[in-house]
Amino acid sequence: MAGIRAGTVWDMNTTWWVALIVVVVLAMVATVVDGRGRSPRPPRGRTRRTRPPGGTDRRPPRGPAGRRTGAKTGAKTGAETGGRTGGREPRPGEIWWAMVPYEDGPGAKDRPCLVLSVRGRTVLVAKITSKFHEERPGVIPLPPKAVGDLDGRQSFLETDELRSVDTKAFRRCVGQADPGLWRQVRHLAR
Repeated sequence: MAGIRAGTVWDMNTTWWVALIVVVVLAMVATVVDGRGRSPRPPRGRTRRTRPPGGTDRRPPRGPAGRRTGAKTGAKTGAETGGRTGGREPRPGEIWWAMVPYEDGPGAKDRPCLVLSVRGRTVLVAKITSKFHEERPGVIPLPPKAVGDLDGRQSFLETDELRSVDTKAFRRCVGQADPGLWRQVRHLAR
């Protein structure tokens, strides 16, 4: 210890302390910014809106008194109930937006579907898509705006692969299916 003088710590080059503090502060800022970007909560002052995949809002526009227009039944829409069904269960012959499972793997997609039958908490549905798949049997064209699409695009009911969906996955009722369409597909309800 003979070579150490009193006050040596203060005589050393301390610029590395400044660099260390800058690195720590930058790391903390990056953590906070990254955490906000991954947060499921919407930023303050904005409301979170769920949209169907594809980037377009296919929900009908709001009419007078803030109610959605275009719903063909007295049911509240998903927007009026905060994205939930408001306690209302799907009924056969209705078109709903729901998280429909993929046919070939895990996961689901928010899409319109036609309710064929309801048994307890399990709902049998036929999915509705905006793409015509010529190679698939049982594809039925639907009238424009049948699923609440503001752009009026053509939609297609695919009856060849039916899906079982839990009632919790349903978020918004579009309305009753066309009576002619329902007569054509109601036999699919096993």
